[in-house]
Amino acid sequence: MNDETSLTDADGTSLLRIARDTIEAAVTNRPKPVHGAEKHPRLQEHRGAFVTLHERGRLRGCIGTFLPDKPLLRVVEEMAVAAATQDPRFQPVTENELADIELEISVLSPLRKTDDPLSLELGVHGIYVKRGFRAGTYLPQVATECNMTKEEFLSSCCAHKAGLDPDAWKDPATEVYLYTAQIFKEK
Repeated sequence: MNDETSLTDADGTSLLRIARDTIEAAVTNRPKPVHGAEKHPRLQEHRGAFVTLHERGRLRGCIGTFLPDKPLLRVVEEMAVAAATQDPRFQPVTENELADIELEISVLSPLRKTDDPLSLELGVHGIYVKRGFRAGTYLPQVATECNMTKEEFLSSCCAHKAGLDPDAWKDPATEVYLYTAQIFKEK
């Protein structure tokens, strides 16, 4: 991301705190915390984001949106709760698990359609693959975490996320979009 759209480390720390507070409130049935928008002017920008939860190094939930239809602060609140309680691959996070959950927030750039999927840069670009009513995405960090080649990254996303043939990305009828993500992680 360029400097115009980049968030600061302080912004990232604020997003992580907002996500953690919101998840803890949802899981413990406490009222949703109020995060004053006036304290976070950069977090008022309309941006897409994904919130990923890990428990002892293993994926525990990941939900996000590309739609920049509300302030980033609100997107992170909603996606944090969804990742903890609505990811269909997992049971909802319990109060006993909270201490073992580590958060990662990926703030997304706008999608950019490409006619050359192999132009992607591994570890820099995420992909969004769409054909008809089927679609799927991989965040940029998936390629490096799984040590994938470009072809493996595209094929795996087609097959495992979009439910398409692994080679669907080669077909001009399949739309492939690239995006970047600024990633903030709890340490």
